[in-house]
Amino acid sequence: MADRSPPDVTTTVDPREWATPRPTGVRRVLPILTWLPAYDRSSVRFDLIAGATLWGLLVPESIAYAGLAGLPPEAGLYTLLATLAAYVLFGTSKHLVVAATSAAAVLLATAVASVQPATVEEYAGTAAAVVLFCAGLFLLAGVLRLGFIAQFLSRPVMEGFVFGLAIFVTVKQLPKLFGIPAGEGNSVQQLVHLLTHLDETSAVTLAVGMGALALLVGAERFAPRLPGGLLALVLGILISGALGLAQHGVAIVGTVPSGLPSVGIPDIKSEDVATLLAAAAGMVLVIFSESLGAAQAFATKYGYEIDPNQELIALGVANAGSGLVGGLAGGGSLSQSAVNEGAGARSEVSPLFAAGLILVTVLFLTPLFKNLPEAVLAALIIHAVARLWKFRQFRLYYREQRIEFWLGIATLAGVTLIGVVAMLLLVIYSASRPHLGVLARVPGVPGAYGDVERHPDYQRIPGLLVLRIEAPLFYANATLVRDRIKFLVGSSDPLPRAVILEPSAQDGLDITSAEMLEQLITTLRSAGIDFALADLRQPVIDMARRTGLLETLGENRIFHTIDEAVQTLSPRGPA
Repeated sequence: MADRSPPDVTTTVDPREWATPRPTGVRRVLPILTWLPAYDRSSVRFDLIAGATLWGLLVPESIAYAGLAGLPPEAGLYTLLATLAAYVLFGTSKHLVVAATSAAAVLLATAVASVQPATVEEYAGTAAAVVLFCAGLFLLAGVLRLGFIAQFLSRPVMEGFVFGLAIFVTVKQLPKLFGIPAGEGNSVQQLVHLLTHLDETSAVTLAVGMGALALLVGAERFAPRLPGGLLALVLGILISGALGLAQHGVAIVGTVPSGLPSVGIPDIKSEDVATLLAAAAGMVLVIFSESLGAAQAFATKYGYEIDPNQELIALGVANAGSGLVGGLAGGGSLSQSAVNEGAGARSEVSPLFAAGLILVTVLFLTPLFKNLPEAVLAALIIHAVARLWKFRQFRLYYREQRIEFWLGIATLAGVTLIGVVAMLLLVIYSASRPHLGVLARVPGVPGAYGDVERHPDYQRIPGLLVLRIEAPLFYANATLVRDRIKFLVGSSDPLPRAVILEPSAQDGLDITSAEMLEQLITTLRSAGIDFALADLRQPVIDMARRTGLLETLGENRIFHTIDEAVQTLSPRGPA
């Protein structure tokens, strides 16, 4: 007979926080007013070290992303001045770092190119306008409380989109690495151009770029705490200046102006507004999905809540600041945030320290970048987007769910789903709001359970929270269901010993929902609360086994009926 004893758990989370009302008024708009008064001054040393580490990562990456967006190097630094501090003031994540990202940079370049600006000044003004359009759409979505939009794209689709961007970015940077003039057209055409012009390779440029790439890869693998990006940047500048690489055909960045950026609203042609707004809308969806995913990863790990609507406001303010100073579109980055966490950051103060160091850089250190080789920037970009090559992830999708795998591949190949999503918004919104019923025993009918909302006289089971989701669980409603379950647990008095969920309408299980259930199980058990599923159909069990959900849950926590689960997990039943 299978072991039905509850697993050992260590309580690290207070479930009462899940039912705590969110701040209202000014404290809701400015979350810093809630957490800053309680800041532990003993954390200053740790946050300062993490901020310095973050600075060492963000400076080279932001300069590289500025080049990727077709903007001068200082635009990347101006972005950091605006986005880091703005998110700390308005954001709800304790770990997220908002800065320029590779995906946002390439989308910005694509958006600006769509209207074919004639001069460098017109290009910069158009880029600033796109960033401001993004800011306006973020703020509008936040005011209208449209945070649920991020649930409309499943994980494989988003991964496919990002994978496609990574391929595009890498191919675009290869000519700089080889010292070959770039070709025109799509990624395939540019790659063919590169391969047919390899005889024009600059040996010195290639040596510089490959040396920087080797340093970045080696530092990441063998010395992960070493700021490899900053080291590659400094060595590239020193070697370039000492050996006069510019005289040997190596392209360099050139003069980077010092001083604070000017603030202004750019002028654009009225006929370009509709095109740029459409491009900004696509950017907002991608940036928000990427940012919210990163924020939620840390929130799950540390047991706190993210407010998606306030995140929209925070990203809107951050991008408004960046657009006004001529910066890039900003978003939350999982890799940059992970560096911040890994460096020992204790609070949101860490990015503020990094912003202070960025200010010093803009005011006094930009002349140092004059001799920076373009090949080093290409190496920095290629290394950064290498994390977005999702070969391993797509192998998993192929094994776990073929349909979602092919959706991701279609997106990777350039089939945009944004238009389809827009047409299906109303249908998906309805499906994303399933009823989650709290069940209790039906008096006089052994083994029968009903919804207490419809039948308040039914007898609830002491020590257990029994739930039924009356619509299929899928990627668009998974987050809402998780949050609703946590709220019901946190508002129970006393707290339940276990949660039993019956997904009565579930014929299958997608990857996003499986990940959500794994996170929920981990969170509940860290709070000392068991979790079980009842009345599962075989396709759901098979998918749970393939994704690892079954291993997390435990086969002894799958029951044939609700009554079997209640009899096993009830404090008065068998343990």
